[in-house]
Amino acid sequence: MHSLLPLAFFSMPGGYEWLIIGLIALLLFGKRLPGVAKSLGQAMHEFKSGLSGAASAEDEKETPVKKDDGDTPAP
Repeated sequence: MHSLLPLAFFSMPGGYEWLIIGLIALLLFGKRLPGVAKSLGQAMHEFKSGLSGAASAEDEKETPVKKDDGDTPAP
């Protein structure tokens, strides 16, 4: 029980703490933040398109494919 006592005094950061953390992050990574934000946006876009592609692939599996015999002549 005594080993958990020091952890009881820590909690999630509040508003001012997040502001200070954000300012420190801006000072440290300021020049790289636009590139990071762009790559994060591209990754989210690819993830969403992958999810929609997986959903359409599942729809294709459930729908039977009809063969069109009129286009190809019989050997």
